[in-house]
Amino acid sequence: FKSRGRNREEASLGQVQHLREYQIIFYLNEEKNYAIQPLCRLLQVTRSAYYHWRDHPLSDRERKNQRLAQAIRQIHQAHPDMGYRRIRDELYGRYGLSVSDKRVLHICRYEEIQSTIKSPANSMTTPAKSPYHTAENILDRHFHAEAPNEKWCTDISEFRYGNGDRKHRMYLSAILDLYDRRIVAYKLSDQMPLSLVTDTLDQAVTAEPKAQPIFHSDRGKQYTSKQFHTKLRDLGMTQSMSRVGKCIDNGPMEGFWGMLKREQYYRRHFETRQELTDMITEYIDYYNHRRFQRRLNVLPPMTYHERFYQAA
Repeated sequence: FKSRGRNREEASLGQVQHLREYQIIFYLNEEKNYAIQPLCRLLQVTRSAYYHWRDHPLSDRERKNQRLAQAIRQIHQAHPDMGYRRIRDELYGRYGLSVSDKRVLHICRYEEIQSTIKSPANSMTTPAKSPYHTAENILDRHFHAEAPNEKWCTDISEFRYGNGDRKHRMYLSAILDLYDRRIVAYKLSDQMPLSLVTDTLDQAVTAEPKAQPIFHSDRGKQYTSKQFHTKLRDLGMTQSMSRVGKCIDNGPMEGFWGMLKREQYYRRHFETRQELTDMITEYIDYYNHRRFQRRLNVLPPMTYHERFYQAA
């Protein structure tokens, strides 16, 4: 019985795959009296499959599979980086369709839909030769927070643009809140001076003037400088640092770099600084306001952030 049910569902998915062709054949045969066999040959579908679609009304589940498959193809075309779990979250959050991971995976496999291959992120840690201040790993991989602005992570990542041998670098500094995973502040620069991280911090304090979080970073020279340590102390923030060579200690920031680069940077070429800047700016806006995250109850970071204050 289970085998027959599975075969019937696969047949319904096959009907979804060629639904447009079947509809064209039906219209031309009924309205124009065109012969079915040459139409099937022209549109590269079998007559038996067409007759099955025409003569066997679909069940409610099969019709839902059709709607799901059409929505999944639309999502995949707009976001080829999405795997079946993120597609399922998009179906729920944006289309209002409640469906299991397993069912989405089954349809994706039938439709031969796969996410683009992941590539490693490339964060930038330039250790200081003589650091003024190194902090303990106070965060200690406790990446859960009970409220906004309790714990912030930060890091710098490198991007490139240009043609041929004339490649240029650009650096992105960002601060991420561990409660809602929103990007609190970010700054772009052609170099990695101390001002890159202090300006990012200033931007975050402007957005959240009362925040006094645990502030976690790696041991890059900007973060171990006297000026940065003093700035954090004056702001009432507690400095925390990853252990040497342990990028997992700053896992959420590494995860954000991976998302950004996998979804919008890798396999693309940016000729100008402006093109790259626009991509990063647009992605962070998308990430904060429209990218669903399962750890946030299938909500975007800013929606999750705002609901905290609505419930307070």
